[in-house]
Amino acid sequence: MLRLTWVQPEDLLGHELRQAALDGREPSAIAARWRAAGGGEAPLRAGASPHPVSRYLRLLAEDLLDELGDLPSGLTDSEPTDLPAIKALCPDWPAPPAGPSAPPSPPRLEAAWLGRAVGCLLGKPVEKLPLEGIRRLAAATGNWPLTTYFTARGVPPRLLGDYPWNRRSASTSLAENIDGMPEDDDLNYPLVNLLLLQRHGRGFRTADVADVWLGELPAGRTFTAERVAYRNLLCGLEPPHTARHRNPFREWIGALIRADIHGWTNPGDPAAAAEQAHRDATLTHTGSGVHAAMFTAAVIAAATTGEHDVHACLRTGLTVVPPASRLARAVRHAVRTAAAHEDFDAVVDALHATHAATHHWVHAVPNTALIAAALTHADGDFTGSICRAVSGGWDTDSNGATAGSVAGLLAGAPAALPDRWTAPLKNRLSTGVGDFDGVGFDTLAHLTHALVPLEAPRS
Repeated sequence: MLRLTWVQPEDLLGHELRQAALDGREPSAIAARWRAAGGGEAPLRAGASPHPVSRYLRLLAEDLLDELGDLPSGLTDSEPTDLPAIKALCPDWPAPPAGPSAPPSPPRLEAAWLGRAVGCLLGKPVEKLPLEGIRRLAAATGNWPLTTYFTARGVPPRLLGDYPWNRRSASTSLAENIDGMPEDDDLNYPLVNLLLLQRHGRGFRTADVADVWLGELPAGRTFTAERVAYRNLLCGLEPPHTARHRNPFREWIGALIRADIHGWTNPGDPAAAAEQAHRDATLTHTGSGVHAAMFTAAVIAAATTGEHDVHACLRTGLTVVPPASRLARAVRHAVRTAAAHEDFDAVVDALHATHAATHHWVHAVPNTALIAAALTHADGDFTGSICRAVSGGWDTDSNGATAGSVAGLLAGAPAALPDRWTAPLKNRLSTGVGDFDGVGFDTLAHLTHALVPLEAPRS
């Protein structure tokens, strides 16, 4: 029987109950009704529970999802989703640059694309695994702390039985299997946004994002919040309702992984990058999910100029996030923790102790914190950044991708990235988006470069 992931009402309800507890609502009465009727918890790691429930329980789940959606939140004032309200809460919102910034060179953008791909590829085989499993698999092959891609060679069969590789990724992302960059949503979304900016320019509307998705992004290539929003579009809902209607994943990491190109195309203008990311993110996300995308876009806009170190870039990212929000607090805590410990394992343990019990492993808050901690602890070094981001667990491929994008920009050119990371990619990206299948990262860099504002001086 087909069990389509991320859309079954009985599974959505469990996630919504957890989300309500995080975003300032009081779901205990609704949770009690669900459990009294025989409803279960949301799947811990899978996108759907293995068996369908009764028709009664499914209808009840739909009703309770709507009731949960109507509950008031005590965090509305400190964690708005509307852009004017966000800006009103940010006392250090970046001013427009005094003059146009020099556009990033194609080699710098190629390093960013490559960095995103390498970090994603590093994290793919261990996505969904618990932290203990990641550490033991790497240590079994002498690769802990991480310094290179994961391999199955030398891993005891019993250990692989306890911690199996991600089944969709092992055949293409273990060191012995890499032959170009395989398809992944962490690379698909930058491609989709490349099409978005080519067709609609930097002044695109959220409705334009939806239009490009419907024409270019197969529904089966979407997950979590994006899949729910896609379903909502097909049901006739319009943004921003697509992000809110029966969408318990609206504060997960999906909007963050779409943010890179908004930073790449706004060098030195973090406010413009954050505003672009906001228009993109609100198709699918609210609250922390939107804040994480804006933070990431602003960090990347600062890094794209090549004029700032990673710490200044992270501080810039925080200027576009409400300072009392959960995301801002989590990032500040992560940066402080990373600065206070020499051993990154201790940093990771502290972050897991803070977030793991309350947040799903794909939620934006802990994952954004981990990315910030990895970049801080590695001082922006490429290998150090991606290895730390992946070694921290949670959404390993997405975290590696974003850390790799930032660190690749700071490195400045493909030649600055170690060959052991980039050579296996063979300058080839597989994807189902548009006509991009087999495209080279050098070509993507030139296509991105063409989208930087024309008024920027050319060097």
